[in-house]
Amino acid sequence: MRKPLVAVLSALALAGIGAAPAVAAEPAAAGVGKSADTDTVTSVVHDVVTSATAGLSQLTSPSPSLKAVTLAGTVSLSNCSGSVIRFPNSVDTDPALVLSNGHCLTTGFPEPGEVLTNQASSRTFGLLNSAGTKVATLRANKLAYGTMTDTDVSIYQLTTTYASIKNSYGISALTVQDTHPTAGTAITVASGYWKRLYSCNIDGFAYRLKEGDWTWKDSVRYTSACQTIGGTSGSPVIDQATGKVVAVNNTGNEDGERCTENNPCEVDANGNVTVREGINYAQEIYNIPACFTTGNQLNLNASACTLPKP
Repeated sequence: MRKPLVAVLSALALAGIGAAPAVAAEPAAAGVGKSADTDTVTSVVHDVVTSATAGLSQLTSPSPSLKAVTLAGTVSLSNCSGSVIRFPNSVDTDPALVLSNGHCLTTGFPEPGEVLTNQASSRTFGLLNSAGTKVATLRANKLAYGTMTDTDVSIYQLTTTYASIKNSYGISALTVQDTHPTAGTAITVASGYWKRLYSCNIDGFAYRLKEGDWTWKDSVRYTSACQTIGGTSGSPVIDQATGKVVAVNNTGNEDGERCTENNPCEVDANGNVTVREGINYAQEIYNIPACFTTGNQLNLNASACTLPKP
C-alpha cells in the first residue's frame, strides 16, 4: 500500500520491465504496509528494479524446493495481493474464502481496536493459475472479518464454492496451517498483484510489531532475501515443504525509521525497541481456523477462538 499504481507502472516503463499488475476497478488504500500507495519516483524505481530482478530470477530459475510453490490459487486485488484459502475442516461445498490484509480494505484502514464482521461486499478478485495467468474474476458477497488490531487480516466470503472453482478452473484453494509456524522454515511469498514469488526463510518472530498507530502480536520476520514491495500486501506466505499457508505478508521497514508508517519496529516483552531496516514481516494466521465453524461461517465466540472481537 506504499506506491500508487501510476507511479509503479511509470517506474517499470523507465526500467524497461514489462510486468504489469492485475488490477480490479476499485479504489486503492494508502498508508501502512505493502499495498500499492505513495512514494517518490526515485524510490519506486529502486524498489521495483531490485525486487523485480530478484523476483523474475526466482520465477525463471527456481530452486528444487520452490518448484512445488506456484501462483495457483492466489488472487489480485485492486491494491494488494491475496489467496483463496480453506481451513483444515472446510469441505468442497463450502463458500470459498479469500485472505488478504486488513489494511487492504477499500473502506480504508480499520482504527486500532476496530473489528469488522459480516459486512456486505461485492469486491472482485482476479484468480490466477500456476503460471500467473488470470483465469477468472471471483466476487465476494461479504467481508467476513477484517481488522488491524493484534494482526492485519481480511477474510472475504465468495459467491462460489471450492468445488465450483475446482471444476471450472482446475484450481484448488490453499490450506491454512492451524499450528504455529517454525523459525527456519523455507517459505515463499506469492504475490497475485505482481504475479511474482519471493523465496526466503522465517528468521524469527517479533513479540510486538508497532507501525504508526497499530500494534501486531507475534509477527513473522523474514530473512533478508524476501524483499517484498508495494502491492505484495496480503500475499500468502507458503511453507515450501507442505504447501500450506502459514502467514499473510503485510509490511516492512523501508527507511530505518522507528515505529512510523512503513517503518515498523520490534518491541520485546521488556519494551526494548529494535529497528531492522530493509526487513519485511507477515502476520500469523494459525489461530484463524478455530474461529470458523461449519460452512466456513465466522464464530468469534467459539471456545478456541482468540481473534479480536468487535
